Amino acid sequence: MSELVVNRPREDYGFFGPGSPSWKIWAAPTALIGFQRSVVLEHFDPFLAAAVADMSGIYSDPAGRLDRTLAYFLTVATADGRTALALSDHLMTVHAQATGIEPITGNRYSANNPASQLWIHVTGWHSVLKCYEMYGPGPLSAVEEQRYWEECVIAAELQTCKASDVPRSRDEVREYFAEVRPRLCTSERANRAMHYLLRTPRAQGKTKFATFSRLVAPATIATLPGWMRTMGGFDQPALLDKAIAPAVRTAVRVGSSPKNMTTALKVIAPMTGKVLERHLRDEQPLDPRVVTPAEIRERFPRGAMVPQAV
Repeated sequence: MSELVVNRPREDYGFFGPGSPSWKIWAAPTALIGFQRSVVLEHFDPFLAAAVADMSGIYSDPAGRLDRTLAYFLTVATADGRTALALSDHLMTVHAQATGIEPITGNRYSANNPASQLWIHVTGWHSVLKCYEMYGPGPLSAVEEQRYWEECVIAAELQTCKASDVPRSRDEVREYFAEVRPRLCTSERANRAMHYLLRTPRAQGKTKFATFSRLVAPATIATLPGWMRTMGGFDQPALLDKAIAPAVRTAVRVGSSPKNMTTALKVIAPMTGKVLERHLRDEQPLDPRVVTPAEIRERFPRGAMVPQAV
């Protein structure tokens, strides 16, 4: 993922709009915890783990990987339709180059494989909601939650997974995890990547991100079920789970002001900080409507949606 369109006027309210659960949850400080959770869990898919190890440069730039990934999801959730779709098209083009042989199964992997894309999508949307509930304002109302999962399905249209395969409720998310669990596994490379993202070493000038990752790791692990902790080899005592929650909730309340959030993101995830700053301007779009991916695709063919420089 490369550049984001942030300097031109906002064209519309994007795919969800003001008052949507997606705007509220993806722009909350708990999304940072949710995204550490999500990028760690990606590695349980052996084909994604192979793609990340072969292509992403995770060990040279873990902060950049988290930043680019979160910026993408935040753009899809909050930006105008053309910006979100342009970025999605660019990301799919980059992913198309990530192919090779997965060493455990000997099968070919592709980062754009629909099953792998679905795993990324579901773990991302589920993780930010889970952390919002545990460390933020708490559970959504039944109506908001139903709408959130409907919005999750819409966002999946920007990836290669089928909308019909995307869970549409919390129960369907549980069913999805139960269905894919037999296909999940770890490897030496996957374990190394997961632990690296949870507690990034203080090296290569990454002191600030290393400190952030280590502070957030216990909160991230506390949100995971036992089988995921065991599989990943990063369990922690139940006493730590219990102790970390109130401290994180306090930190989230302090960091919830727009000024504090953008200031922190400029240090931890500058690309995401630019996307959030644009979102928090709350500017009136040229066309104050919520749009659909199909509508934007029809209005702007792929060649008309090349992202401009930040």
